Amino acid sequence: MNITSDLLRSGLQRRASMARMDGRVVLMAAALLAGCGTSLNRAPVEDRTAARGATTAPTGAATPATASDVPGKPLPGVENLGKPGFYAIKPGDTLIRVALENGQSWRDIARWNNIDNPNVLEVGQVLRVVPPGVDASAAAARAVTVAKVDTRPLDAKPLNGAASAPAAVLTANPTSTATPTAPPAAVPAPVAAATPPPAPPAAPRDADDDVAWAWPSTAAVAAPFDEGRNKGLVFTGKPGDPVLAAADGRVVYAGSGLRGFGNLVIVKHNNSYLTTYAHNQTLLVKEDQAVRRGQRIAEMGSSDAERVQLHFEIRRLGKPIDPARLLPQR
Repeated sequence: MNITSDLLRSGLQRRASMARMDGRVVLMAAALLAGCGTSLNRAPVEDRTAARGATTAPTGAATPATASDVPGKPLPGVENLGKPGFYAIKPGDTLIRVALENGQSWRDIARWNNIDNPNVLEVGQVLRVVPPGVDASAAAARAVTVAKVDTRPLDAKPLNGAASAPAAVLTANPTSTATPTAPPAAVPAPVAAATPPPAPPAAPRDADDDVAWAWPSTAAVAAPFDEGRNKGLVFTGKPGDPVLAAADGRVVYAGSGLRGFGNLVIVKHNNSYLTTYAHNQTLLVKEDQAVRRGQRIAEMGSSDAERVQLHFEIRRLGKPIDPARLLPQR
């Protein structure tokens, strides 16, 4: 009986051992199969989805990124380097400043150059700064034309030469009684003064120059235009004094992203002219808003300035000109 039990127990143990071995084999096979399944090299997935930030105004505080570190990767737009109507980004540039210096809206420049994030620019990147299809060479050659005032005296004679020439007719004395004598010596005929050549025709006036300007503030002018030190007019006043649009136009920037200008409004009046209103306390307009001449667009303040003031510029094709040459007399 004991022998039979021992044999039976031994057989059961042998079967259990074989079952365990079979289980190990199954597990090992499964592990091998799993290892074969994971040994395939998966391509890494890189999320290249960029945030579309072109609808948000650039802050201006971010320094443009340096050139790409990818060897052989050309900078955007480098094929247009040196061409009229294009601008190469320099260290410290921002999209707002590039737009201001070229008389454009930063949104337009972003759209023309397919810029998704206006806060990221690469040094050496070349941007289009004139609308596609515009002859950039002709636009750059357009001189600043300002209406000239004729300051000649009211009694001045016209410059056509006819009235200014001396009279060429001698008047005879009707009361003289000539005594027959020897014929008088021949009097040489007076030589008429040479008529000056006609003045050359005036250059055709650019339609963009026909802007009805108004003063942006009733405050006193504290500093006139100086091309080297002050690219506009500075008005001093009290906090909250009204700042007025100098002409009809559309707001292309309203914010504080341009260093040195504080709370700034930029209004574009046509393809040639825009105006800037800096150091405001409060901005009363927003981007893409149409404004009318004389409309209150901001309140005077001292943002990014040492005193309460309005710094006002008129720019033609992005270049500052003396506002006093265009504004009406007070």
